[in-house]
Amino acid sequence: MLWIFDLDNTLHDASHAIFPAITANMNAFIAGLAGENSERLSPESANAVRILYWERYGATLEGLIRHHGVEPEEFLKAAHDLGDLSLLIKAERGLARILRQLPGRKILLTNADHSYSRRVLKLLGLHRYFSQHIAIQSMRVHGKLLPKPSKRLFRKLLASEKVSAHQCVLVEDNEAALKAGKALGMRTVFVSGFSRRDRTSYHSSPRKKRLEQKNRPAFADVKIRSIRHLPAKQSKLGQLSSG
Repeated sequence: MLWIFDLDNTLHDASHAIFPAITANMNAFIAGLAGENSERLSPESANAVRILYWERYGATLEGLIRHHGVEPEEFLKAAHDLGDLSLLIKAERGLARILRQLPGRKILLTNADHSYSRRVLKLLGLHRYFSQHIAIQSMRVHGKLLPKPSKRLFRKLLASEKVSAHQCVLVEDNEAALKAGKALGMRTVFVSGFSRRDRTSYHSSPRKKRLEQKNRPAFADVKIRSIRHLPAKQSKLGQLSSG
């Protein structure tokens, strides 16, 4: 079995402090790009551009490359200028123990910058558990940047790992990436607890938790609020593999 893990809002709570800081950095960078009449973009316009490109391409960087000729490393360095990351990290305890319980190889596949994601993994104490660490700089197919949720990216990964889609479990918080993985035949785990819209139900009652799982979206074979609950779902994921 091959486990493909996302990083932010999957293995840790990036919405707590990291995402707001990265968003502010991205908006500042975009605002510095020349708008109409070479005027600096307003904060509102910069934020709208960021959201538009993220929704259209899966990564703001892809839109900036296509429409503004931005150099990837320049943008990634500016976006991830976060100072002491240890002050921003918010994560649950016991993550290493959970990953050890999961049989098979594990790959980290993140649309984040490589330097940033490497630092986060080390702070979480999880870097030794991943046989591969694929960040956005490496998400190229035939020389073209294709970040998640690109199906072509997933197909390239499957080919390089010499595994079929049904041998993989994709663990993600991003719905578009999960839909792409599901369409290819991967088993999918939707980690919903760190997204702002689901945060109010993070400490739901057992009955509500059962209802949430029952009402899981079609693109998710399993819906959990935290990977703490992933070991308990192994048998179901295994049944899906053999079914």
